[in-house]
Amino acid sequence: YDIKSCAIEKLTYLQLEGYEMSWANFNIVECMSMPWFGHRHVGYLAASQSFTKETDVILLTTHLFRKAFSPSSSDPHVMYETGAAISCLANIANKDLSMALLKDVYGMLNSSRPYTRKKAVLVLYKLFQAWPKALRLSFPRLREKLQDKDPSVRSAAVYVVCELARNNPKNYLSLAPEFFKILTSSSN
Repeated sequence: YDIKSCAIEKLTYLQLEGYEMSWANFNIVECMSMPWFGHRHVGYLAASQSFTKETDVILLTTHLFRKAFSPSSSDPHVMYETGAAISCLANIANKDLSMALLKDVYGMLNSSRPYTRKKAVLVLYKLFQAWPKALRLSFPRLREKLQDKDPSVRSAAVYVVCELARNNPKNYLSLAPEFFKILTSSSN
């Protein structure tokens, strides 16, 4: 495992220098499925850097993301693995992946950890870009996050709504009272 992970790490560096590494896409997916988080993290980084929306092995990552989004461990550090997987998804999301993983991202919106909720709210924007129908399906859940008890989650929800409003502001005028409440009740 260490040799493959190390090779993917070096290829990722070479890709940053301008070398092509699409020939190693399947190896990246293998790295993302390794048992140790350090190896999976290398795989997530390599996928984020090298996969495009047309990469043929992206669909193989669906189950890997599902496993990362629903950890079976109660380890407090597992949220960082979930965060790394969410960051990778944000970079490689295409329509098929968005359709398959939207339900899993919904589940993370109710996480007990603010870090996970914040990352889930932020990845919604990328899923909306890849699959616009997802916005209609999940707008009420996004609206709920504007009243989240954690300020980082609220900030992420405001960011997503502001980015969406850049394209069509009329659709978000109904949120003006909630934005005003956030502005007047915020302490920082």
